[in-house]
Amino acid sequence: MLGPLLVQTDDGPLRIHGRRQATVLAMLVLYADRIVSVDTLVDAVWPESPPATARNQIAICVATLRKTFKQAGVTDLLITSPPGYLLAKGEHRIDVQEFLERAEQGRDAARHGRTEEACTQFEEALSIWRGSALDEPSGSRLEAETTRLEQMRLALMEERAGLMLQLGRHRALTGELTELVARHPLREQCREHLMLALYRSGQRAEALEVFLHGRRLLTEQLGIEPGPGLRQLHELILRDSPELTRPPATAAPAPAALSTIPAQLPADVMAFTGRQREMTSLDRLLKEPYNPHTPALATIVGVGGVGKTALAVHWASQVADQFPDGQLFADLRGYDEEHAPVSPAAVLDRFLRALGIGAPQIPADPDERASLFRSLLSTRKTLIVLDNVRSFDQLRPLLPGGGRSVVLATSRESLGDLTGDYTALTLRLRMLEPTEATALLIKLAGADRFGSDPVAVEQLGALCDCLPLALRIAGARLAAKPGLSVRSLVARLRDHRSRLDVLSPGEGGVRAGFRLTYRDLTPEAARMYRRLGLLRTADFAAWAGAAVLDTDVWHAEELIDHLVDAQLLEVADAEPGRATRYRFQDLLRLFARERAESDEPEGETDAALERAFASWLWLAEEAHRRIDGREFPVGRTPAPAPRFLPELADELLATPMDWFESERTAVTDLVAHAAETGRARYAWTLTESAVPHFETKNYLEDWQRCAEQALATARRTGDEPGEATMLRLLGSLAIYQRRYEQAEGWNMAALRLLRNAGDMGGAALAQRNLAMCARFQGDWERALEYCEAALSGFHASGDIGNEAHLLGFQAQIELDRGNVGGALPLAEQAVALSRRTGSVRAEAQSVYRLAEVRLRAGDLDEAAEAFGAVLRLTRGEGDRVGEAHALRGLGQTQWSQGLLPAAGRTLQQALEITDELADRFLYARVETDLGCVEAIGGRPAEAAERFRRARAAFGEVGAQPWRAQADRLLAAVRGTAVPAGSAGSAGGPGGGGGGGAGELPHRSFTAAELTLLLTHPENDKA
Repeated sequence: MLGPLLVQTDDGPLRIHGRRQATVLAMLVLYADRIVSVDTLVDAVWPESPPATARNQIAICVATLRKTFKQAGVTDLLITSPPGYLLAKGEHRIDVQEFLERAEQGRDAARHGRTEEACTQFEEALSIWRGSALDEPSGSRLEAETTRLEQMRLALMEERAGLMLQLGRHRALTGELTELVARHPLREQCREHLMLALYRSGQRAEALEVFLHGRRLLTEQLGIEPGPGLRQLHELILRDSPELTRPPATAAPAPAALSTIPAQLPADVMAFTGRQREMTSLDRLLKEPYNPHTPALATIVGVGGVGKTALAVHWASQVADQFPDGQLFADLRGYDEEHAPVSPAAVLDRFLRALGIGAPQIPADPDERASLFRSLLSTRKTLIVLDNVRSFDQLRPLLPGGGRSVVLATSRESLGDLTGDYTALTLRLRMLEPTEATALLIKLAGADRFGSDPVAVEQLGALCDCLPLALRIAGARLAAKPGLSVRSLVARLRDHRSRLDVLSPGEGGVRAGFRLTYRDLTPEAARMYRRLGLLRTADFAAWAGAAVLDTDVWHAEELIDHLVDAQLLEVADAEPGRATRYRFQDLLRLFARERAESDEPEGETDAALERAFASWLWLAEEAHRRIDGREFPVGRTPAPAPRFLPELADELLATPMDWFESERTAVTDLVAHAAETGRARYAWTLTESAVPHFETKNYLEDWQRCAEQALATARRTGDEPGEATMLRLLGSLAIYQRRYEQAEGWNMAALRLLRNAGDMGGAALAQRNLAMCARFQGDWERALEYCEAALSGFHASGDIGNEAHLLGFQAQIELDRGNVGGALPLAEQAVALSRRTGSVRAEAQSVYRLAEVRLRAGDLDEAAEAFGAVLRLTRGEGDRVGEAHALRGLGQTQWSQGLLPAAGRTLQQALEITDELADRFLYARVETDLGCVEAIGGRPAEAAERFRRARAAFGEVGAQPWRAQADRLLAAVRGTAVPAGSAGSAGGPGGGGGGGAGELPHRSFTAAELTLLLTHPENDKA
């Protein structure tokens, strides 16, 4: 680069074809090991008006360069790295970097008094140059870069001349300095060195002429007088001052250097804790490859009180000794409640004074100040800490042009413009980890305050949100008040109405920090922040913001992004393919709620919450409809569609179960919120809508908690439809948990209310549940009576989805009774009807019933195919319960076919899922089938143990017919008969059933024999 662009390999130079390729390569080399965006490359190649194909042409240039390098055996040089490309230096040599490294080594030697060594290093650095940098570069960007390189070269030549004068080598300098001044007549440092060299060489008159010629040029071309250095030297020459003939080591004025080494860092933070990951990231700034053209820059971004300044000052204090040219610090007051932000010009005035520039020499023009600042730091290694930066415009003039200096800035907002021309490390500072919060509290208040109550200190940290400012206030309060117990402070903070008061002593503290950020929001962003704070959900998507603000989703996303940039919200989940979710820290939510109470017009908070509840309910009902493939809700009017949601429904609900999964905690939080505030209808309708999700994913605790909360508020507000629906859902849950007596009680109570209300569809659902209770208790006749009543209700209300489900259930009952011929048409009818609904879930349930019938009829191939279809359907929906049932049925089919190893593997998968689901009934059925596999395989002892476990589990859930079945199997493998009247006799064989009476020998069994024991018809009493 230091001369015409040249790429040299061991075998000779490589030819770079064309101006565009040369420009692209030059930019990548200048920013080696850093990403150069495609936009920057386009601007470098076409500074005025790039063509429409500019980005494609850049890609072609890079591809051609790669081909050129590949021909030389180099394949790892140019790397695609969005948003652009990177030249990986690796073991390759770049003359610009070698020049700067030698120059820095020379300066280091000069700082430590090794003047001779410094001169040698400078000469080696200058010898690398082969001519003008890049030799007539094209484009404003490259011209600016080459101008900067040339300025560095001239600065180094001047520094070398100053050192030569110190060593008394003035005669050797006069020729080269005369040429240098002729080429750069306005550089005063060059002229000063030449005057001194001439004077010491006995050419006093020539030295004075050099001054007069320079003064004439400056006054005529720029209208200014020579600077103080030239004027002072001129006076000394006129007086023949003895200062000009000092011994060589001290005779000459020092080369351009800092006359003062500033050390402006504030005192390090007391009891600094944690942040090791961030400290390690900042340490990388010291190890980054040296780049002369962009400063090493890091920004620490975070909400007020999160510890940005503490981290910046602590890290700076730790590494201060690695910056021999000093440390500069300024608080730019970007977020001060009483003062306006400090102007960059005022900061530059302070920095220049700190660097030894006298007041008269500081330019009045801000741009000239910034230029002088960059000049002073271009060859220095200085640490610059800029606290509370408001914007990139405030920061830009304070950045060095390059060199070895490091800039560390803190801000409450992301300084997005840094991603353009600057490669910056951005640290988004979060709250401390809980263990770090505990450690900080102990440091502040003393270990003796917490030693006897470790739980309280954890609670205290959590209530402070692990926010360093809040933790320091709480710790200081404990330290100052020995009589204040930790538990008392925890109790005060637990009350959300007083938490911010406790953590905001006087006019300061947490609330003051939040207020400054809130004050600077736009009115719409502030309104969004307040209203989102009304929600009690753990997280939410952008459409929830649209609901509370009554706007469209796109505008809501923009405002939420502003809140994220201001660190008032944080991104909770941003997985590809899923809607981004956002969340509050608790203290920020409390502050938002405070602002809503004080800043929102009367009635607006309730209206915002109503819109939010309505939006969640509409989406939940629509998701339920899409899962079940049938009309929902039955017997009541669906929620009206909010104006902005229907057009988004297909996107949000593309996979309804996934939507429910992402909204799982939000739905349960909303039900609790609605129940607490007397919004009974929202509480119970949301719960009813979410049941398919709760059931499929086995979220039984969520199901129970939501139903109980909704039931309580429905009763409290006199909402009978809600009370009846929640009684029915609690009954469904009890069936799911195999608590049949309790389930029967819930459903009977629900049925009475539903009949009184004339809710035919709801009553049919309760009757279906009662049929299930009767079936599991072995009362087939009563089960069928309830089925007939429910079927009539479903048919009358047009609920074909539940009608299909009930037909499949009737088929199962017929199988239980041994009526395979009667079960088959019912199962086939259920499959046909469920497919009309378009619901995967409904189809899977009906096909499962048909598979059971096929298995019982001995059509094993058809049964295996049907169970396989159920397995594919349930896995596609993420339905773990359905998957476990399908695996069990397939496993039974496989052992019936004699495929014992395959059956063992399939059933083992089912068993693992039953452990996950904690479903004791399904566990017992799988154990029964695994016992059959053991029995057929000639392992009666292992089979007996499995049948014994199955019998116990069936007994736990009150599934008497299946317990009797396990009794028969256990007796068979033991070689004993089932005694009449025993616990298992209700499930014993009827007269002449075959194979059940008398003793069976202790032997292996065939699949047919075990199938006979499994499918023996129940007696008349059952």
